[in-house]
Amino acid sequence: QGLEENTPFAPLHNPANLAGIEVVEKLFPNLPNVAVFDTGYHATMPEKAYTYAIPRDMAERHRVRRYGFHGTSHRYVIHEAARLAGTASSQFNASSCHLGSGCSICAVKDGKCVDTSMGLTPLAGVMMGTRCGDIDPAIHAYLGHQSGMDLDAIDSMLNRQSGLKGICGMNDMRDIHTAREKGDTKAQLAFDMFCHSIRKYVGAYYAVLGRVDALVFTAGIGEN
Repeated sequence: QGLEENTPFAPLHNPANLAGIEVVEKLFPNLPNVAVFDTGYHATMPEKAYTYAIPRDMAERHRVRRYGFHGTSHRYVIHEAARLAGTASSQFNASSCHLGSGCSICAVKDGKCVDTSMGLTPLAGVMMGTRCGDIDPAIHAYLGHQSGMDLDAIDSMLNRQSGLKGICGMNDMRDIHTAREKGDTKAQLAFDMFCHSIRKYVGAYYAVLGRVDALVFTAGIGEN
């Protein structure tokens, strides 16, 4: 029930994960289910990093804050990077770049998350496969007024038809590389925008951390 109530925070993920849990409960009723939350690693963010500059009563009433996602991935690669560097994770500073169909960047100080690019939902941050990442928040209202689209249609477009796909029609980086090599200007623009958005976050988190021991890449695009 709690996971169902929190579906608005992760509309692409919670329903699919809930379906798996429900099937397992029916097939193996005596088997315990364990949920591991992608947001958990980001619980160490300071208030100044997770708070949005909207009226506090509104934010508290509707639980509006930066939660962050991909926490299981960021936690794992940070601990592995510290091990490979021969440094205790409690003394390790890094920016972790999880770059796949979904993308997030995490600023890690002394082994703990102090900021991350995804926000209230996984839509925020760097440009992604089908998600727009950070945009002017007034674009929602503007598109609603200009196009007549309702909020659900705009939200669906920003989550499922934007990002790399919105710019060049493709959301698989392998296809984009192939198209770039053939002179596809839209594919080149999508690639350049993607890299630019990542570079901006890496630079910002360098300023936040003050010292960076490593820049870590993971997930389908990052590791390849």
